Amino acid sequence: MPEVDATDARLLLALAEDPRASVMALSQRLGLARNTVQTRLSRLETNGVLAPLDRRVRPEALGYPLGAYVTVQVVQRGLAEVSSGLAEIPEVLEVTGLSGNADLLVQVVARDADDLWRIAEQMLAIPGVQRIDTALSMRRFVDHRLGPLLARAAGADPDPE
Repeated sequence: MPEVDATDARLLLALAEDPRASVMALSQRLGLARNTVQTRLSRLETNGVLAPLDRRVRPEALGYPLGAYVTVQVVQRGLAEVSSGLAEIPEVLEVTGLSGNADLLVQVVARDADDLWRIAEQMLAIPGVQRIDTALSMRRFVDHRLGPLLARAAGADPDPE
């Protein structure tokens, strides 16, 4: 993935502050040509710098108020198969490979405790899963954010300390 330069960071900050801003509004705000903004946005999307828009939708709004993090231990050389199996479960939001005792960290959502039990059973049924441990998400103290890093990349925060 290519690095984001200061102009890209300024563009992403402006977009984060006003996600519905038009290309013209962004170009005026940043003092850039409309074509420059459009080209940079297209490149950022194509290169995977911009996450999919569905990341902004909260699972609670879809009827999934219960969140959990599940660590998964996998049999040797079974990561690909287990990851594919986890991707088939709609309530699995994200799967991250780990170092240490657990092999995967899986973020899931559920309608209630019984639904979480059903999801855990599905995960355990995937060939290659040895063990899972589940921790409920009780409260989010800091939402997913990149604003401070974007500000630094844009030059708005010259002192990283």
